[in-house]
Amino acid sequence: MSTLSMAGALNKALADALEADPGVLVFGEDVGALGGVFRVTDGLAARFGDARVFDTPLAESGIVGTAIGMAMNGLRPVVEMQFDAFAYPAFEQITSHLAKMRNRTRGRVGLPVVIRVPYGGGIGGVEHHCDSSEAYYTHTPGLRVVTPGTPDDAYRLLRDAIDCPDPVIFLEPKRRYWAKGEVTSSGSASPGPGFDRALVRRAGRDVTLIAYGPMVATALETAEAAAEEGWDVEVVDLRSLAPFDDETVCASVRRTGRAVVVHEASGFGGYGAEVVARVTERCFHHLHAPVLRVTGFDTPYPPPKLEEHHLPSVDRVLDAIARLQWDDEVVGSARA
Repeated sequence: MSTLSMAGALNKALADALEADPGVLVFGEDVGALGGVFRVTDGLAARFGDARVFDTPLAESGIVGTAIGMAMNGLRPVVEMQFDAFAYPAFEQITSHLAKMRNRTRGRVGLPVVIRVPYGGGIGGVEHHCDSSEAYYTHTPGLRVVTPGTPDDAYRLLRDAIDCPDPVIFLEPKRRYWAKGEVTSSGSASPGPGFDRALVRRAGRDVTLIAYGPMVATALETAEAAAEEGWDVEVVDLRSLAPFDDETVCASVRRTGRAVVVHEASGFGGYGAEVVARVTERCFHHLHAPVLRVTGFDTPYPPPKLEEHHLPSVDRVLDAIARLQWDDEVVGSARA
């Protein structure tokens, strides 16, 4: 076990995967000598050579198209989209070919491709650099979509993604790249819950906060602040956005009877709407109040000086918790 930043954990996961399997390749814009914009691939080209870790032209469609061809011929490409919105030129390759090939060939042709996408805000970036594009990918059957909320999960989920026979969109919360935590690894994917399972990060009895990626830390901070108000908040980290872990999420909501979904993306048509629908359908008779959402605003991403107002904050999540219709016993305990 070692203490690593999330970027460091991802770097270690890539290095261990390259070491373990000669079929693994890492490529994308500036991932070679530079080590990527966020230095996630730092040192990999020097260690494994430019035949396995290399730079590409600035052509995302070509990057993903090349990866598809490589995977069809037995390799395991791991490609980086430099920023979230930079991946859109590759969207046709992803949705029309990458996501469909295994089903189209009745399983005869697998596409074990991992597409790493730094996503979300919180870094003082502008449009094209701070999108939360998860809903586009989760709406596409045939893709697995995962996102880590901690350095340990960054290592574990990336190793699992590279080993997976299905194409994986691996969303990396760029605002958490420098957050540090304990990482358990031994040259292989570390033990823990399955690749497609959610985790209860903090147990509680009054309300369930459902979060993923960059909002996991915000949800945990909110839970600590809520405790000062007498609210016992449970935090569920989804980890896998597609497929969705109904079992873990619904078990938590049935215990607490209340839920708030938190994500950076805009609210209208956002991923949280699907979570609310699933929870409401499966937990309706256990709910004491409607399931609420705390999201980014329904506007293009704002200039850097305004992003703190755009992104969900502890105060905004606390406000959502307060808006739930608490029964007399809970309200009494909160005021005690």
